[in-house]
Amino acid sequence: MSLFALAVALLASGAATADTPAGSSSPTAQLVEVLKGDGDYHQPPADDEIPNDKYGDDVRMGKRIFSETFRYARRYAGNDMTCADCHRDAGRRPHAAPMWAAYGVYPMYRAREDRSMTLAERIQSCFRFSLNGIAPALDAPEMRGLKAYMHFLARGVRVGEELPGRRFPQIVRTDLEPSPTRGEDVYRNSCQRCHASDGTGKRRPEGGFEVPPLWGAQSYNRGAGFARNEMLAGFVMANMPPDKPWSLTDQQAVDVAAFINLQIRPWDPRKGIIRGLFEQ
Repeated sequence: MSLFALAVALLASGAATADTPAGSSSPTAQLVEVLKGDGDYHQPPADDEIPNDKYGDDVRMGKRIFSETFRYARRYAGNDMTCADCHRDAGRRPHAAPMWAAYGVYPMYRAREDRSMTLAERIQSCFRFSLNGIAPALDAPEMRGLKAYMHFLARGVRVGEELPGRRFPQIVRTDLEPSPTRGEDVYRNSCQRCHASDGTGKRRPEGGFEVPPLWGAQSYNRGAGFARNEMLAGFVMANMPPDKPWSLTDQQAVDVAAFINLQIRPWDPRKGIIRGLFEQ
């Protein structure tokens, strides 16, 4: 049974049985356990399957850019973060916007831009907002490498196929509004040990970050997807803390996202310097 079919079956059984015997897990809890596991996810090819030809050269270059963006795409990156800081395991991990699930669904409509976007345009927006830089030229070697790497990870995926694990999880709304005050407590208890009390993360001596910054001049700007609390909360839910993913509640995830996004960070480049600073 596929992950989608199992999810439908579990939710349907939950609707049919209002009472759950003591000691047994509810259908919702079972569904969460399914999402935590390996599930029915696409398995991208291993690095040793990259061919030894010109295409393979582009794939290897794309992975280097993806993993060390600050070094291999320096002319476009405005901070020292990497693509892999958000798309975990070098773009391979389910529920962290994996590249194997994204490649085949573009062009696609994006509500923020209110238009259909190509894959190259989506990569450009990541550089502008998440990396606080400038958009790579469509014919730049960096763009060619990133697209080749994504294509390689998506080997065997049908064009237009909506794969399980493609997005960040959808946070379940509670009766409580997001609270930066509660979120600060979550941050101190679950995030601060890695990201530091001032949110600046942990740098590597050779460059880049071992742990990325969550706010400040080196973090994503206010135009990035993670500047929206629900998107950041979904990422946190499935991926953080790294040693205990899925350990926070929906409310804790959205609260800590509200706290993080309340902090100072670079402005949205679409709004200009004056308006951007005013809206911090």
